[in-house]
Amino acid sequence: MSGTDKSKTGLTLDGPVIILVEPQLGENIGMAARAMGNFALSALRIVNPRDGWPNVAAQRAAAGADHILEKVELFATVGEAVADLDLLFATSARAHDQAKPVVGPEAATIEIAGHVASGGKAGILFGRERWGLTNEEVALANRIITFPVNPGFASLNLAQAVLLVGYEWFKRATSGALPHAMPERSERASQHQIQAFFENLVRELDRVEFLRPPEKRDTMLVNLRNIFTRMDPTKQDMHTLHGVVMAIAEGRKGPAKGGVLDGAQATRLRALLAEHGQGGVPDSGSTVRGLARLLRRNPTDAERLLWQALTRDRRFAGQFKRQTPVGRHIPDFVSFVHRIAVELVNPGESETIVADRAARRQWLEARDYRVIEIEAKEVERDITVDLDRLQGMISPST
Repeated sequence: MSGTDKSKTGLTLDGPVIILVEPQLGENIGMAARAMGNFALSALRIVNPRDGWPNVAAQRAAAGADHILEKVELFATVGEAVADLDLLFATSARAHDQAKPVVGPEAATIEIAGHVASGGKAGILFGRERWGLTNEEVALANRIITFPVNPGFASLNLAQAVLLVGYEWFKRATSGALPHAMPERSERASQHQIQAFFENLVRELDRVEFLRPPEKRDTMLVNLRNIFTRMDPTKQDMHTLHGVVMAIAEGRKGPAKGGVLDGAQATRLRALLAEHGQGGVPDSGSTVRGLARLLRRNPTDAERLLWQALTRDRRFAGQFKRQTPVGRHIPDFVSFVHRIAVELVNPGESETIVADRAARRQWLEARDYRVIEIEAKEVERDITVDLDRLQGMISPST
């Protein structure tokens, strides 16, 4: 899971030493260090790593836990690695038939915490990836740690075993505190707010005769009310829900039905725009300006798709404007930064529209604008082709 917040200071806890015995893969060492970093364990010892040390694969797999790898202590034997410890645990998935306590990771971390708090020094042994610890190595330990796993598939990856122990250790040390919680962005709604919203909802439902048959009305109202009270809504929730109800009840606003022009409507408006002003914008109160504003406020499906792509695609975000005047002309989309104008060609356009677009293109190109024409049906079918084509105009070398 990604999401490290670089602005926060990490915790420093006195915990057990993690000892990896003859690890075979650098990747496992790195991932074990990463797991240690997740849970504020910092002391790592390695006994006779197969591929030597330092190890590039370990550094890559550590994913930022460099502070742990930089302080790794190397030892030739397990005995040397544990010589200064006075409480030692050995992790094992199998029974070694040795007369010593076997505990789970939670019980082990409780004992380790008390031992470290009293000034002791504790460590945990982790064995080789292929066969774990030998009987002689387990014999050095005071306790054995094993994990409650599927007995028919008990083998854990080295880093997974370190993570499980680290998790139990950190959970106990921090009392299980989570790093973040759901933000409280608004106060809880009062009963008055909820009642006002509910009355408004019921009024609109009555208008569409939703609460039928009459004999079931009371039961339906109780069930509806319980939906919202179970939510424990905030004031902002109530404002949002009220807005939703009113939007549904009143329908979309705007001169175009549904708030979106279809291709035929857009074509007729473009024809009027061409006939009345030949692409010009004489003044802010003119017919042409009003028609242009109508087109801008009510984009066609193709315009909406292309505009969303231009604003969301990192290659173009913030570089284009829609239905913005360039001199006395209004191209569908324009980038002043790159001096590119994009014209959408709708099906069934009249000769007037075609001629108007040609005149606009000539005017723009005379002022060093590059004009690209895109078929509306192409946008609706596969917009990526046109975006790549546009990118080629902006960065011809790529």
